[in-house]
Amino acid sequence: MIEVRPGGRRRIDRVLGPGYLSGLGELPLKVLRERRDEAAQEETDLSYLRRLLHARIDIVRAEQARRSSGGASVVDQLATILADNALGPAAGSGRHQQLEPSRAGEHRRHAEALIGDTDLTDVESLSDEKLASALDTYAREELSVSSFRREVQGVMDTLNAEIAKRYQQGSATVDELLENEGGRGE
Repeated sequence: MIEVRPGGRRRIDRVLGPGYLSGLGELPLKVLRERRDEAAQEETDLSYLRRLLHARIDIVRAEQARRSSGGASVVDQLATILADNALGPAAGSGRHQQLEPSRAGEHRRHAEALIGDTDLTDVESLSDEKLASALDTYAREELSVSSFRREVQGVMDTLNAEIAKRYQQGSATVDELLENEGGRGE
C-alpha cells in the first residue's frame, strides 16, 4: 500500500504534506507553478500505477469469467481484455495527461510485488483461491492509489485556483509569463 510519510523525501510526501499549501498567497508565482508541476507529475505517476492495477484486475476477472463460462483462453483474449478499458467511456477526473510517468519501472515492480508468488504470466494455472486473493489485493491497492490520486488532484486544483486568482486580480500577467519562460524575443 502507498503511504504518505509526513516529512518524507518522496514527491508524494511533499505534495500531500501539511505545509505544501500553506501561505499560498505569499509565495512567488514561480514557486506556485513549480509546486503545481510537481503535483502534476505525481498525479501522472499515480495514474500510471492505477492503469497497471486496472490491467491486472481485468486479467484476473477475465480468467475467472473464462472458468465459469468455459470461454477462450485469456492469452487469446489478452488484446481485447486490455483494450476494453481503453476504449470504454472515460471515468474519473477527465484530466488530460501531458506528462510521462517518471517512475514507470518502480510502479511495475510495485504492482508485481503486491501478489508475491502469484504469476499472472500463467494465470490459467493459478488456483481459484489465488485468483480471488490476487483480485482482492489488486482492488484494495487500486482504491488506495485512487484515493491518493484524488488528494493530489485537489492540491493541483488549489494551486491552479491561486494562480488563476492572481491573473484575475492583475498581480500576474501573461506578458510576465512569456518573459520568464523566454517565449518573447526582445
